Amino acid sequence: MATRAPWVQRQLQALLAQRGHAWLLQGPSGLGQYELALALAQTWLCEQPTASGPCGVCGSCHMVDTHAHPDFVVLMPETVMLERGWPLSETAQKEIDDKKRKPSKEIRVEAMRDTVAFAQRTSARGRGLAVLVYPAERMNHVTANALLKTLEEPPGDTRFVLASEATHQLLPTIRSRCQTHAMDWPPEPEALQWLQDNAANRPTPEQAQVWLRAAGGRPVDALAWAGTGLNAKAWAELPAALARGDWSTLAGWPATQQLELLQKLCHDLMAQAAGGTPRFFTAAQLPAAPRWGVLARWSRELLDAARSVEHPYNPGLMQEAWAARTRQALVSR
Repeated sequence: MATRAPWVQRQLQALLAQRGHAWLLQGPSGLGQYELALALAQTWLCEQPTASGPCGVCGSCHMVDTHAHPDFVVLMPETVMLERGWPLSETAQKEIDDKKRKPSKEIRVEAMRDTVAFAQRTSARGRGLAVLVYPAERMNHVTANALLKTLEEPPGDTRFVLASEATHQLLPTIRSRCQTHAMDWPPEPEALQWLQDNAANRPTPEQAQVWLRAAGGRPVDALAWAGTGLNAKAWAELPAALARGDWSTLAGWPATQQLELLQKLCHDLMAQAAGGTPRFFTAAQLPAAPRWGVLARWSRELLDAARSVEHPYNPGLMQEAWAARTRQALVSR
């Protein structure tokens, strides 16, 4: 388990010094929204909280750590809950076990209604109730509307923390009912040190730098890139390899990460074509930029692909099409 990042710890202390029953943590992915939201809720429920955060040793902290606190509800898409080890409701788990449906990629309205009922209860451990919603943009309009009244006037001592990586997708009425906190970007040396401390096999500073660049400077996302086994040499050679139609480096990656890589490559080529500075690769690693019209069409195609990447008709054919289209775009002059 990764240690709490220093930039997350600083923000936690700042938020604890303020009052409020509903917080909205916003910013791009990879800055630690989930980690900050969880630490904030854990502190609210802690039996011996400090100005720095939860004590980490009391019974309440232990129950949050083991995902079993009676006064704490986590609202996430079922896919995210399973990925992070949070238990589903008995009804949801049975439906999935019985193959009646697949885990939801959205926050379901049924889970929200259960949470609204939960907010009416009395605290079991005397520290109030806490609700964490992440990623908050995964609420559809029905789910968000089910939360509105409770968010505006929470009963008793119920507090909410919503964490979002795409705040523009939230209903304005949800945003207006929360105190907003914009996530801080950590200084690069701090992010690199945290990466070295938390990635497997103690990577070199050069390797950590590659992951951080691949993630666009967002350290939590960089830790996910570390999990691919990507090394500095492979990253540097990727644009040229894709221009040759060589998909071997990406072959074992999840489709979402393959598509993310293509979008980053397209972004950097568009930046280079416009006279800007690439963000994810160095200028020397990029092929000559294709015509702007080619890049614009390719960018639109990648955006369209993102809408169905999690449930493709045929993953193999989809990736073959991506490889062919990428090569076509990169060799176009």
